[in-house]
Amino acid sequence: MNKNYYAVLMAGGVGSRFWPVSTSEYPKQFHDMLGTGKTLIQKTFERLNQFIPTQNILILTNERYNDLVLEQLPLVDKEQVVLEPAMRNTAPCILYASLKIQKMNPNAVIIVAPSDHWIEDEKAFEENVITCFERCGKEEILCTLGIKPTFPNTGFGYIEFEKNNGEKLKKVSQFREKPNYETAKEFLAQGNFLWNAGIFMWSVETIVSAFQKYQSDQFELFQKGNSCYNTSNEYDFIQENYAKAENISIDYAILEQSESIFTLPATFDWNDLGTWGALYDKLDKDNGGNAVVNSKTLLENAKRNMIRSPRDKIVVVDGLEDYIIVDKEEVLLIYPKSKQQDIKKILGQVKELFGEKYI
Repeated sequence: MNKNYYAVLMAGGVGSRFWPVSTSEYPKQFHDMLGTGKTLIQKTFERLNQFIPTQNILILTNERYNDLVLEQLPLVDKEQVVLEPAMRNTAPCILYASLKIQKMNPNAVIIVAPSDHWIEDEKAFEENVITCFERCGKEEILCTLGIKPTFPNTGFGYIEFEKNNGEKLKKVSQFREKPNYETAKEFLAQGNFLWNAGIFMWSVETIVSAFQKYQSDQFELFQKGNSCYNTSNEYDFIQENYAKAENISIDYAILEQSESIFTLPATFDWNDLGTWGALYDKLDKDNGGNAVVNSKTLLENAKRNMIRSPRDKIVVVDGLEDYIIVDKEEVLLIYPKSKQQDIKKILGQVKELFGEKYI
């Protein structure tokens, strides 16, 4: 394995649209959402570990998930878990991890990837990432993997790339916000738009320089701790300074300002598993189109439902179509698939009526 290959695994999100399984105490990346016997973070770690040395994979997460990470990823040392003491979006934590890596290995090339995505063809994923790594190692560019759109999705941001470029890596014209349906249809018709999967590659030198250029305040804040990184003094420095960082995403902080961004249209199947409906799409179905995880079911006139319960629990359903049915200890959710985006809003009502422990 190439000792200059590094990964930063983003594992701090809550995945609130997967409530009631995903909660702030135990988010979706730590669950076996697909019923495969492995959690999403375990699958992601193993995928990266095929071509990135174990000790070169850093896990970025919130302090409260430290024990969960170490429990689920036994190959990881506690020094590899980079803890955020405050929620400050993706830019500060990526800068923090990058400065740590730069101190370990100034020749590093890094992939930054979410811990909760589903990728089927792992060999194609590896080939795509290494294609970007090789280019990033030679040139001062930022790379992202774009997903070829299969329908006009309004839930993703899009990457617009320059046409008339016969090379594998396409020059990015601009990043586009989540569009409405008509705009998404136009994007697909134009043919030079990809879904933004939030998977990035760059050399450590390039990303640190980009922060120095476009986010000088953030850079100075974290650069002050350089002598502390990867030592026993790091914890105290981060506790004192991390919350001072601006709350800003890597997209706004760096990607939308840089003029040297390239995208590789991915050659693997991908799903961000952002909603129960997205999970439903990826699971095997019975004759009625029902997707079932863990449950033993008796179904009558039940079609196209997403059903999940504790393992081997018997679930009887009659007369429901296109519903999400999720049973979890103290919470039972029976909700139309067509309103799945509203589950996030429901959490506020549940918290108000019944208390924070249920969300």
